[in-house]
Amino acid sequence: MKVSHRLEAGLVVAIGALVRILPERVAQGMGAGLGWFVGAILRLRRRTVEENLRIAFPEWSEDERRTVALDAYRHLGREGIALLRLGALSADELRARTEIDGWEHVEAAMEGGRGAILLTGHLGNWEVGGAAIALRGVPLDVVGKAQSNPLFDRRIRTMREGFGMRPIYRHEATRPLLKGLREGRAAALVADQNVRSGGVFIPFFGKEAATARGPGVLSTRTGAPPIFVAVHRLPGSRARYQLTIRPIEAEGEVAILEGYHSLLEAAIREAPDQYFWFHRRWKTRP
Repeated sequence: MKVSHRLEAGLVVAIGALVRILPERVAQGMGAGLGWFVGAILRLRRRTVEENLRIAFPEWSEDERRTVALDAYRHLGREGIALLRLGALSADELRARTEIDGWEHVEAAMEGGRGAILLTGHLGNWEVGGAAIALRGVPLDVVGKAQSNPLFDRRIRTMREGFGMRPIYRHEATRPLLKGLREGRAAALVADQNVRSGGVFIPFFGKEAATARGPGVLSTRTGAPPIFVAVHRLPGSRARYQLTIRPIEAEGEVAILEGYHSLLEAAIREAPDQYFWFHRRWKTRP
């Protein structure tokens, strides 16, 4: 435990306490303003964002891409504030803030007794999506990367466990996930980031993207059906979300990943400003 870890965690706790006592509209406005400042003035990762948007939307003008880029920073700021407020929400309130289209696909998968592979992306607010599903009675394992700050890591794990999720670290996920699927649990994976090696190249916005094989392997080896989940933030100053759930109609490891990316791309096109363009998705080349 470093001194810097404690200072960082203390700052987050202080900001979290502030945004929880402020009116939601004000807190969300602060988050959007901070996001704009990071993108427009500090320009952190701005080049990466604009390069990604050029790949994804070559038909757009530079002005259109600039507008969406800044809106993506605002969205990230708002959702950062939403996450700080999330732990203070009751289960009933979080359920009331989420609408679900396609819940029958999750129910059908869970009734089969082989669990389910729930694939989502860095779109809208994926943390809210996991909580919304777990709070509706689905035993859910969520895979995530361990945070470098152990206090942050503990905070995230506590929040997830509070909403009924079972957190699993990515580097040790294989055995717990297989065991959970055999027990009829669902596994939630965010599988839209670049992998340096050992992946497979999948078309994404017309360009091959290096993708982890894990979701396809888990589904084909266990028989757990793959299901796509998109989480979009709904308009308004109050944080509300729409979950759209669709089965991935594909067989075979690569076909499942292709189906997932196709559905994810369509969901991003509905709200491109809500996607996490800050990651170098196409970094690894064939």
